[in-house]
Amino acid sequence: MVALLLQAFTFQKLSAELRVVETPETIQIMDGDQSMLTYHKAVVEPPSGKKAAFARSGFIHPLRTPSGGVVTSIHADDHIHHMGLWHAWVKTEHRDRHFDFWNIGDETGKVRFVRTLSTFSHDNQVGFAVVQEQVGLSNGGSSQEVILEETLRVNVEKQQGNYLIDYDTTQTNVTKDPLVLPAYRYGGCIAYRAPYHWNKENSNYLTSEGMDRSNGHTTRGNWCAMFGPTETGVATLAILCHPENRDAPQRMRVWPDGKVFFNYVPIQEKGWEIKPGAPSTMRYRVVIADGKPNAENLNQLWKNYANP
Repeated sequence: MVALLLQAFTFQKLSAELRVVETPETIQIMDGDQSMLTYHKAVVEPPSGKKAAFARSGFIHPLRTPSGGVVTSIHADDHIHHMGLWHAWVKTEHRDRHFDFWNIGDETGKVRFVRTLSTFSHDNQVGFAVVQEQVGLSNGGSSQEVILEETLRVNVEKQQGNYLIDYDTTQTNVTKDPLVLPAYRYGGCIAYRAPYHWNKENSNYLTSEGMDRSNGHTTRGNWCAMFGPTETGVATLAILCHPENRDAPQRMRVWPDGKVFFNYVPIQEKGWEIKPGAPSTMRYRVVIADGKPNAENLNQLWKNYANP
């Protein structure tokens, strides 16, 4: 039993205190000398030779484990627009227009950082709140209209040697017309891309219902854990879905081919719309740990999250 727990998570007291460091370009959560989370305020340019439209701000990368292993990636060759930990809506209807805030290379929509609302530190928790916009583009990007204004609040704490990151969005439709979200296989308020080198031989998924990469897609679950190798050993990143979210426990987007991408999708089964002036909140908790996932531990973490 002891060996299993050691394999699942490293339960050790980290002596360093978390703190927030903000610059004109980023907001970082520091654990001692280690930057365990970086949020990008400034626009990050795409790789050389790629369309300028792939430049964007308003995402988190890198995320690191307590031992320093990186568990995110950006600008993957197969999906240049995948940006660590981020979110956007994909298939939308707004009046007679169709905006895609996710596939930004198509130049019909984008997401951007606007301003910092606050940074904070209390007890053993630190974090920040920022304003972002999901912007509709027309005429090849020459015309822009803010469709959604959103507050993203990120709260980080250490618990039993692991990082817990609350990733909460409140989106408000600031136009006079509803933003219609037809049922679609991906899109929403949290998405994750793992390191490039995670593949079908060295990584996998585990959901609260016992699913993996072979059978997890479109299933529902309170949580989904993804794990694979880092420079400091095997690491786990799990995403927990709050029970008050729309359509919770939400259906999941899981890739079966060996690469690791994940998305909780509030509209995978039934469409929805965000009405003008009516705020919509989605809440998720990200758990980052050294070692492989353990279902018993993650079930308890989800219970603590759902019923604090």
